[in-house]
Amino acid sequence: MLQRLHNLPRDARDTLFLLGVIAWVILPQIDRLPLWCSLMAGAVLLWRGVLAWGSRPLPSRWWLLALLALATAGTWMSYRTLLGRDAGVTFIVVLLALKTLEMRARRDAFVIFFLGFFTMLSNFFFSQSLLTAAAMVVALLGLLTALVNSHMPVGRPPLMQAARTAAWMALAGAPIMAALFMLFPRIAPLWGLPGDAMSGRSGLSGQMQVGTIASLALDDSIAMRIRFEGATPPQRDMYFRGPVFSSFDGKEWRPLRSAFPQRMQLQPDLAVQGPAYSYQVTLAANNRPWLMVLDATPQAPEIRGYSASMGPDLQWQANQPIADLVRYRATSYPEYRHGPNRLAVGLQDYLDLPPGFNPRTLQLAADLRRQPGLATAGAQTLVDAVMDKLRTGGYEYTLEPGVYGTHTADEFWFDRKAGFCEHIASSFVLLMRALDVPARIVTGYQGGQVNNVDSFWTVRQSDAHAWAEVWMAGRGWVRVDPTSAVSPGRTGTFQRLAPQPGVLAQALNAVSPGFTLNLRALWEATNNRWNQWVLNYSQAKQMDLLRNLGFSAPDWQDLSTVLIGLIVAASLTGAGWNWWSRLRRDPWLQALETAREQVKALGLPVEPGCTPRALALLLQTDPRANPLAVQWLLQLEALRYGKADVAGALRTARLQLRTMRWLSP
Repeated sequence: MLQRLHNLPRDARDTLFLLGVIAWVILPQIDRLPLWCSLMAGAVLLWRGVLAWGSRPLPSRWWLLALLALATAGTWMSYRTLLGRDAGVTFIVVLLALKTLEMRARRDAFVIFFLGFFTMLSNFFFSQSLLTAAAMVVALLGLLTALVNSHMPVGRPPLMQAARTAAWMALAGAPIMAALFMLFPRIAPLWGLPGDAMSGRSGLSGQMQVGTIASLALDDSIAMRIRFEGATPPQRDMYFRGPVFSSFDGKEWRPLRSAFPQRMQLQPDLAVQGPAYSYQVTLAANNRPWLMVLDATPQAPEIRGYSASMGPDLQWQANQPIADLVRYRATSYPEYRHGPNRLAVGLQDYLDLPPGFNPRTLQLAADLRRQPGLATAGAQTLVDAVMDKLRTGGYEYTLEPGVYGTHTADEFWFDRKAGFCEHIASSFVLLMRALDVPARIVTGYQGGQVNNVDSFWTVRQSDAHAWAEVWMAGRGWVRVDPTSAVSPGRTGTFQRLAPQPGVLAQALNAVSPGFTLNLRALWEATNNRWNQWVLNYSQAKQMDLLRNLGFSAPDWQDLSTVLIGLIVAASLTGAGWNWWSRLRRDPWLQALETAREQVKALGLPVEPGCTPRALALLLQTDPRANPLAVQWLLQLEALRYGKADVAGALRTARLQLRTMRWLSP
């Protein structure tokens, strides 16, 4: 096969190389493209490769039109549109593959090159990780190699020669790329992130449907990284507050929709005490306005480019969705008091129960109230009683509770007795409301894991959690985590439920139990550096750079001035290099020109474009000519077209030229 590949015509060899590069460009998006798109693109590339291997003719345009119609219909059926990020990327991938079936001339190849560059960039619409960037650098070099190769003269120039030229081009453009990266004005991304697609996976959402998911897949992707400045709070106190749900319609929890006028609704009434913890958060894009901070944070997080506001439920939100990686600072106090001290009208919102749902839970509340000591008990005593029931009632924390029916709390308390944190928190809050205790659900992230490589705390989507807040007279809102009663390891020793490791991970763990964890920590620390220094290079950092360059109050005009100045300087440098290169003459041509002048001085008729061999033949017609001069001219010709050490031999030839006698002694 290697011999056959070596003997292929140049156009077939170049086509196979280009098809390989296109496959590499498309490969990172396979898991995000519809199945039909991946199959069609793979089949078309394979078909084109078979045609190139066998030197067969390309299909007719009717085939292309039919495939294009299928691709258009498939894109429409998958997304109900041909516009937007997902539909656009799907369509461009299919067009790139189909274009290879009509690559008959070099201009067709140029179209494929530029479609390939655009498809390569579309990978960053979905991921800007270090791994994606490294893969796209390889794709860039591959496309540049194919582009350089298409401009090389006829014959069979080796691909390695084109690859070296492409690498030098990329290296020469690297300083310009770095300057544009550091100084080009930061703008919003072309497309935002998709809507909430977390159904069936761990993570946060803008609402919480209880019991509609049969099994929960642990999403191990990183939600945020935290670096504490000084002391670190205990893991059990690391509750990062997210959406708070207070309205329940029997199926779904949503943020509070109060019927009371604004003046009667509850206010934050936040008072902090105890030690403060300052930290920096690097939050992954989530297309939500939530700013995740520890409970409780009285001051707005310091986030450039956004303004933050706190709601009455202590949740901090930005003025726009977080559509890109952001970094902000915050100071939090784990010891705090929040909410009214005494009964208030607005607390009625947190006692509402939908009529006709969970009758057995209501009966359970009535039975508890009839027990001695609970009839007139306060909120704390009732909470202790329900938590004791969770600890001793055989309840289980699981990611596969099955699909719940209409009465989710009834099924949890009496039938299944199993669920993940949302089942437990929802059932607990409904029971507390049935006991006339104001309660609500808080979602966010709980815990995290420190990376020993860079000392950052890593919080994953699998750390998403739901807990409850109960109002108690004289204390306000008090956090109660019912999941800790069912599974203390979830919030205490952090024995998380984890997916079954793959075959490779099992093999590595068998050889070295800690090898996989250490390798993962090293990779995440490296990726964190990439996030901090590259992805999080914001407009504020650009202004900081200008301040370091001496601008007292830099703005976008100063940024544009510096950028234009660098572009002009780079252009002048390139023009100067080109002018200097033209002044430089090929040493071989200089030696040939000197030889022409010497032969012409002998009175022989030398033409302006006379070659070394022609000069040698001309000398041989003169009986006075030195045979060594003839031999020197033939050696000069061999230096140009032979395979000798050109540089060394040329230096020797130029030395000989200085003492050469053109007439016989």
